[in-house]
Amino acid sequence: MPQYNPPLRDMQFVLHEVFRVVDALKVCPPHAEVDADTINAVLEEGGKFAAEVTFPLNITGDAEGCRLDKSTHEVTTPTGFKAAYEQYVAGGWPALSCDPAYGGQGLPFVVNQCFYEMLNSANQAWTMYPGLSHGAYECLHAHGTEEQKRLYLPKLVSGEWTGTMCLTEPHCGTDLGLLRTKAEPQPDGTYKLTGQKIFISAGEHDMASNIVHLVLARLPDAPAGTKGISLFVVPKYKVNPDGSLGERNAIYCGGLEHKMGIHGNATCQMILDGAVGTLVGQPNKGLQAMFVMMNAARLGVGNQSVGLTEVAFQNALAYAKDRLQMRSLSGPKAKDKPADPIIVHPDVRRMLLTAKAYAEGGRALLIYCALLLDHELHHPDEQVRKDSAELLALLTPIAKAFLTDNGFVAVNECLQVFGGHGYIKEWGMEQFVRDARINMIYEGTNTVQSLDLLGRKVLANNGATLKKFGKLVQALIEEEGVNEKMSEFINPLAQLAEQMTKFTTEIGFKALQNPDEAGAAAVPYLRVAGHLVFAYFFARMASAALKAIAAGSTDPFYQGKLQTARFYFARLFPETATLMRQARAGVANLMQTDAALGVEGI
Repeated sequence: MPQYNPPLRDMQFVLHEVFRVVDALKVCPPHAEVDADTINAVLEEGGKFAAEVTFPLNITGDAEGCRLDKSTHEVTTPTGFKAAYEQYVAGGWPALSCDPAYGGQGLPFVVNQCFYEMLNSANQAWTMYPGLSHGAYECLHAHGTEEQKRLYLPKLVSGEWTGTMCLTEPHCGTDLGLLRTKAEPQPDGTYKLTGQKIFISAGEHDMASNIVHLVLARLPDAPAGTKGISLFVVPKYKVNPDGSLGERNAIYCGGLEHKMGIHGNATCQMILDGAVGTLVGQPNKGLQAMFVMMNAARLGVGNQSVGLTEVAFQNALAYAKDRLQMRSLSGPKAKDKPADPIIVHPDVRRMLLTAKAYAEGGRALLIYCALLLDHELHHPDEQVRKDSAELLALLTPIAKAFLTDNGFVAVNECLQVFGGHGYIKEWGMEQFVRDARINMIYEGTNTVQSLDLLGRKVLANNGATLKKFGKLVQALIEEEGVNEKMSEFINPLAQLAEQMTKFTTEIGFKALQNPDEAGAAAVPYLRVAGHLVFAYFFARMASAALKAIAAGSTDPFYQGKLQTARFYFARLFPETATLMRQARAGVANLMQTDAALGVEGI
């Protein structure tokens, strides 16, 4: 059976020693009184909830899955899921970073980020039920009418109700401009929605008394494409003016998807048969409003993969220390045993360190993103809010795609450490692999994220936002460039930062001549950008570790941090050279292949 220990020490290091979040948050009025002890205490209790309540349900939930009663359209979640959710609500966890005006605790998003990493490690499928509610809360908080906020936000904040996002339809996945769901205006100001949605995570379940669906649909006179999409809030049960539940709405689960992983989460085919909803935001501007939820979800998906990477690493490490196989090439290490533990073998350490580096780099990136969000929402300086929003927009596709690609690599490496036992269900490793695979697909495939990064976030503004991140990198290079102990971390970072400008300009120029060049270069380009970001954060973590050692600390944690950073720069970072060659290879070897693929005439 797998095990899980919340990585509180590493979280505290990143929060307090690398980013100094308490000082960073003091300038934000809602968080001026938040201190390190409060953050640490909340995360310690959150870790206990994840490890003791939801983690024991991970394997059983995967084996049992969800059940649909086709006569009632009701879904039953795996044994223990509902009770765990009741504990989650009773503990006040849904309200952690929500607005106090609606019953929230008002803690920084950066705290919620760390809590959700632990929940994702413990049980990704279970965590998706409350996780999507945060996105629904954010969307309605930003774009809902006062009446919608009054009716829905307190219940979402308390966790009494959960939320979903209903976008995808059978004939359109990422291309939402093709969606057909219709919304007919009614005399009372409501709308009746008719259509079908698929792949709706947590679309129907028995864990909460109501489900608040945010649904994209078209008004009768809507223009074609994405310019004609509106957003509606469509509850499972209609909500009376006093907030009580009314009759069942005409939105229901028509079927459950049979999936490769995340079996404990109900992925639903949702039918809208004249379901009553109300408009969120402006007509035909629904996609802009939904992006609040979509961007939150993309960061959340990156967090899912970091959580899985962490738990897979912990179990592979424990196994490698215990499993005896062969002798070390340099001579026996466990001379009192018939063989050495496999952790003595170099390639086993490579696999373990790959997972460790990807977990720690991903954790740093996501904590930084959460801190940017806190600044975007609450910093008193308008320019800081604007800069934070721009940087977060730049980093969001990287957080989604780079971290989920890395996560899938990491969990596969960890399964490999187990050898044949990794392929067997009872060890839990194959579930991590199956669960991690969806993260590269949903909330916009990783190729879509790559196109978004290169096209919208970099080339569309001539690299202005990328240059803002470059200034952070340059400031660190200037600060640490004369520190000889930092040279092994700073030099490769500085080299890539210098190459990035020329590399981006070159790709941009080719894309001006032929837009398909951007499509051909986008995926390797995002990974190069991801390594630039990781290199920056690993250099910052190495700097913090060296400062602690210089101050007299003998805690082996800091040496471990330096060793992980050295591994990252020596073994993972050099991928950038290959990636840049791939991106520069151009589009011809992809598109001039009709004969190879048998698609002449298309």
